Amino acid sequence: MTVATPKFGMGASVLRLEDQAFITGKGRYTDDIQPAATLHGYVLRSPVAKGKFSISSVEAARAAPGVHLVLTGADLGHLGDLQSGSMQKQPDGTRAPTRDIPILCKDRVQYVGDAVAFVVADSRALAQDAAELIEVDYQDEEAVSGTIAALDPEAPLVWPELGSNRAFTYHAGDKKKADAAFAKAAKVTRIDFINNRLVCNYMEARAAIGEWRTDEDRFQLTTGSQGVHSMQTILSGVFGIGKEKLRVITPDVGGGFGPKSFVYREYALVLEAAKRVGRPVKWTGDRTEHFLTDAQGRDNVVTAEMAMDENGRFLALRVDLRANMGAYLSQYGGFIPYIGVTMSTGVYDIQALDVTTTGIYTNTCPIDAYRGAGRPEAAFLLEKLVDACARDLGLGAEEIRRRNFIRPDQMPYRTQTGRLYDTGEFDGHMSVALERAEWNQFSSRFEEARTRGKVRGIGMATYIEACAFPGSEPAHVELNGDGTVTLKIGTQTNGQGHATAYAQFVAEKLNLDIEKIHVRQGDTDELKSGGGTGGSRSIPLGGVSASRAGEDLAEKIKRVAADELEASAGDIELVDGTARIVGTDRSLDFSTIAKAAKKKEDLQGFGEFVQHEATYPNGTHICEVEIDPDTGHTDIVRYTIVDDFGVTVNPILLAGQVHGGVVQGIGQALTEDTVYGEDGQLLTASFMDYAMPRADDVPSFHFETRNVPSTTNALGIKGAGEAGTIGSTPAALNAVVDALYRGYGIGHIEMPATPSRVWAAIQEATA
Repeated sequence: MTVATPKFGMGASVLRLEDQAFITGKGRYTDDIQPAATLHGYVLRSPVAKGKFSISSVEAARAAPGVHLVLTGADLGHLGDLQSGSMQKQPDGTRAPTRDIPILCKDRVQYVGDAVAFVVADSRALAQDAAELIEVDYQDEEAVSGTIAALDPEAPLVWPELGSNRAFTYHAGDKKKADAAFAKAAKVTRIDFINNRLVCNYMEARAAIGEWRTDEDRFQLTTGSQGVHSMQTILSGVFGIGKEKLRVITPDVGGGFGPKSFVYREYALVLEAAKRVGRPVKWTGDRTEHFLTDAQGRDNVVTAEMAMDENGRFLALRVDLRANMGAYLSQYGGFIPYIGVTMSTGVYDIQALDVTTTGIYTNTCPIDAYRGAGRPEAAFLLEKLVDACARDLGLGAEEIRRRNFIRPDQMPYRTQTGRLYDTGEFDGHMSVALERAEWNQFSSRFEEARTRGKVRGIGMATYIEACAFPGSEPAHVELNGDGTVTLKIGTQTNGQGHATAYAQFVAEKLNLDIEKIHVRQGDTDELKSGGGTGGSRSIPLGGVSASRAGEDLAEKIKRVAADELEASAGDIELVDGTARIVGTDRSLDFSTIAKAAKKKEDLQGFGEFVQHEATYPNGTHICEVEIDPDTGHTDIVRYTIVDDFGVTVNPILLAGQVHGGVVQGIGQALTEDTVYGEDGQLLTASFMDYAMPRADDVPSFHFETRNVPSTTNALGIKGAGEAGTIGSTPAALNAVVDALYRGYGIGHIEMPATPSRVWAAIQEATA
């Protein structure tokens, strides 16, 4: 039987409600907000990567035109540092000490961009001019920026008191079991590679407005974030105040991707400054500051080995992962490599695992979560290694995967790191993707490209990720006097389309036009708690809660209507904003019902879904490339995606999430690279040197789903916010390597596979 897709409910292709405002210039971002009498802040940052410093005088800056305040580290002794609570247990059971981020450095700087002073003036330009008058004496010291260089016994120490640049050591798996599997292996394949460092580059640079509300005796912070409640918790800790003494508001946000989850120094600085000067203080970062100081992503150096039997079955995986943490331990920095390692074995039935992870301090910007947060790193490692195994054994990339997939009849499946996969048909989506990509006909396309002097390659990745981690996201709905409905929830949209997706869940339960449902997020005064947005949690957790809240409100509306219509609640149906007695024309519209309710609670619905295990979206990406050997330029000529997201809430929103994620992953594979010099200077600090992917770098994508509903999630949803990034980077790089291997016998190239790097590899291979 075919079930019709509802007009507004789950599964409907509803256009985004948010877009009208955005495309007509009516979005309201932090920098668009200008409270009366607002002053502007500027952060003086370190030009050196490491060293002691002293400030001999700030008097000239304080006397400069338009200046109201100059703050240095000496002025902020009452403020705590930005602490990281992300350290995991080491093999000996201890947790390594952290190195936390001071609001302003007092006498040492640890990377280029470290914060030294804060100037508040009538305009940003005046504040910047005054900052240049601050007399700072830097005693430049030798820095270390490279992940491997930092482990050299002769390397300068970022934190000398620690005795080394090692931040922590984690271990996962069973070393003895893995060693035994390697000892009996018929074949061992090894790879060494770098997972390159990335700068997020959301469209909206960070900004913050601090206010001291004298009449309320509390602070107010307005900033783009991925969740106001975590901001409130952390900043109230920095100031040593109760959470009720700080209100946090997030308006529209122009991209988050992980780095806008974190509390940065400027948020504490604008609050402190606002209280001191008695006026609102705004700080707006520029693109260079984003490159220098916003938490960056990835930056792993990896050695990985796979033990196989004579039939190409995987016996054991061994990994040595060295993860750059930067100069300080960022908010979740120590957790990111840990969570990635939990997905080490991916979609494959690997019965032995030995993974050592070493965190490393360097004189660079701190590293933290970036779209996928550890899971893209794990998927890239594994899928690159699997392709290398296939080449070593003379097997097809698809064949070696089929031999090693976890089978559906093995579900639920417990991995060697304790992850519990509920559902998945990995060969199913791979088979569909192979057919859509015309994988078996690739040889003819390869030969045709050769007649034009080009080299084609085709690569795949079969990925799985963990998301929507255990927890909940309560939803509150209320019927308003005008017949509209307001949903309040503690996640935070950053452009994903929450106002549309959440409204669909509620509309389905109330049988109400989706445009009459208003979603509110981003204000700690409106909700006491919220988990924010990250880890693809908003829809799998918040969506189910919104659905249940809508259902709760629907029952209450029916009861109020039944009292007014002198009928049984069981005889009431909700139709287009009215409550009607079934089979009659007797009805009340929602606004009348709102006025008839005897108490406020009769118009309020609540829903909370508590999930006890993560969900596991998975899929296959296939990328086909064409390389010009004369220039090294790579064209992506075809890209196929078949994903399992459990259930599709809105096909249009889903496609947007996947397309964006795929382009970000391709950016890492082919164009983006963050380069520090040996002296710790950032050499790629602008778009002149850091190459973002452009529209003409990618083709139109073929995207479809082959969903197997989750049994962990109440509505079968698995989550989709990060999946595109996780599958695309290995697929794209594997395609490039496939082309180079077919054409020149080259089995490895580092990311990004830029034209110069590809050209150099070809020249070396043909010399």
